[in-house]
Amino acid sequence: MSETKTKPTGADVSAFLDTVEHPTRRADGHALRTLFERVSSEPACLWGPSIVGFGSRHYRYESGREGDTPRIAFSPRKASLVFYLHHYDGYDADLATLGKHKPGKGCLYIGKLADVDQARLETMVRKAWEASA
Repeated sequence: MSETKTKPTGADVSAFLDTVEHPTRRADGHALRTLFERVSSEPACLWGPSIVGFGSRHYRYESGREGDTPRIAFSPRKASLVFYLHHYDGYDADLATLGKHKPGKGCLYIGKLADVDQARLETMVRKAWEASA
């Protein structure tokens, strides 16, 4: 079985966010860090080279593969902001009122924070945090 590459690195999260080229995505990354820290009461931690995670949880698949992953996370990628949020009851209903986004398999893509309802996003992050405990 291969080893997972997404692990806490101990790298400086602020320094990583400061390297994001796109100025709006860089500012959004810092704003998201503040939001996620407020919701989780956990410090930001860089997982792998580009995922800003909060808290951790252990998983184990029926196949026997297991590992650790952040409870909630985001990544300011080149094309969009990517959110890694545990799905919860009502997730799809919340997505319907979020604003401009693209759902992905296991993640959520948003171009910029200004495209979505900030209060709805915070609610979704909070619900995902609670559901991932």
